[in-house]
Amino acid sequence: MNIMRPIAMAAIASTFAAPALADRTETVYINPFAAFQLFDDDRDLSESGTFGAGLEYRFKPNWAVEAIYSRANADRKYVSGSSDFEELRVDGIYYFAGQEEAWNPYVSLGAGHANFDKDSSSNVRTAGTNHDETRVNIGTGVRYNVTDSVSLRGDLREFHGIDESTFDTQVSLGISFAFSRTVASAAPAPKRPADADGDGVPDSRDQCAGTPAGATVDSTGCEPDADRDGVADARDACPDTPRGAEVNSRGCELDSDNDGIVDSQDLCPDTAAGAKVDDTGCEGITETVDTFTIEVQFANNSSVVSSAYDEEIRRVADFLRENPETTVEIAGHSDNTGKASYNQFLSQRRAEAVAGRLTGPLGVDPARVSAAGYGEEEPITSNNTAAGRAENRRVEARIQVSR
Repeated sequence: MNIMRPIAMAAIASTFAAPALADRTETVYINPFAAFQLFDDDRDLSESGTFGAGLEYRFKPNWAVEAIYSRANADRKYVSGSSDFEELRVDGIYYFAGQEEAWNPYVSLGAGHANFDKDSSSNVRTAGTNHDETRVNIGTGVRYNVTDSVSLRGDLREFHGIDESTFDTQVSLGISFAFSRTVASAAPAPKRPADADGDGVPDSRDQCAGTPAGATVDSTGCEPDADRDGVADARDACPDTPRGAEVNSRGCELDSDNDGIVDSQDLCPDTAAGAKVDDTGCEGITETVDTFTIEVQFANNSSVVSSAYDEEIRRVADFLRENPETTVEIAGHSDNTGKASYNQFLSQRRAEAVAGRLTGPLGVDPARVSAAGYGEEEPITSNNTAAGRAENRRVEARIQVSR
C-alpha cells in the first residue's frame, strides 16, 4: 500500500487548514507510539504488538486533528502463518483541558483504511490473500505534559470494521514532541493563564502563591527548601537542620535560654543568661577523671542487685567519701542481643539499681549520684562471641569533677 502520499497530504492540510480567529497558540505534535491490539475472533489473528506514528495539529486549545499510520505482523490464530497489517487513518480529537494544564484528557473519533496481507501457509507455503477494509474508531486517552515540548500519551481505542462488521481493540502508549507557534489576528488575544505573583508558574499549578518578586522557584511555584524546615534556602541561615526540628524565621533551631545549646539537646533549658554550660546545656563543665568497672552480675532480663555485690559497690562509695569534690555517673551497658530499644531500657534499670544501692544502704548523697543506660551503643569488645557479649554486659562507675 502506497502510504507516503496520503501522509504528506494530511501533514500539509493539518499545517495550513485552520483559519485564525484570534491570537492563539497552534501546536504540531509528532506522536510515535507502541500498542497492543486485540483482533476480532473472525479475523483469525492473534493479539499483536503494533507500532506507528501520528502527526497531530492542535489548531485550538481544545480541538485537534491527527493523521496516523500503524503496522503490525500478527500470527494466525487457528492455522499457521501470519498477516502483515497496515492502516492509515484520520482522527478528530477534543481535549477537556487547555495546553497549559499538565493533564489533558481527551476523546476522539475517526476513520481509516486498513490492509490485511494474509499468508495462510501450513506445511507448504502458499500464496497469501490481501484484504482491504474501512474501519471507524472511537477512543479516549490522556496526554501528560512533561515540559512544553515533550509529553506522554496513553490511548484506548475501539475499531469497527464496516465491511465484515468486526470489532478490534487497541491500547497504546507513546511520547510526543511539540512544535508551537502563535498565530496573530486583529481579534483580542486570548487571556494568558493567571500568574498573580509573576513567578512563571500559573496560579492553577502554583502551590506557593505570593513568592517574592525575582525569587527562584520550582515547578510547583515554591522556593527551594532543601532541609524542609519551612524556611526557603535563600533565607535559611542554618541549611542543615534535622528533619522535624522547630526553627525560627532564619531557619535555625530554637535556643530559648540563649546558652548556645539548641532546645532539642538542652538538658537544662532555663540556665541564667551568660552562664557557662557544658554540651548538654547545663552550668559547669563536668569532666570524667576516672572510670572503673563494677563486677555486678544480673540474672537474665533482670535488674535486681544481690546484696552479695555490696562490697564491690562499696569501692565506689569509699572513693566518693575520700574525694568529696567528685560525683559519679553509674553507666549501664548491654550486649546486642534483642532489640536495641529494649537493651537501652534494661541497661538504664540496671544502672539505676546500682545507683540505688549507693544512695540507700551505702549512704552516698543522692545529689552526687546519677544513672544512665547506654544499651548496646558502647561495646568494649566484639559481640560475635559469648565471651565478648558477657564483657559488654557491664556496669561502670564514671567518677567526675565539676570545674
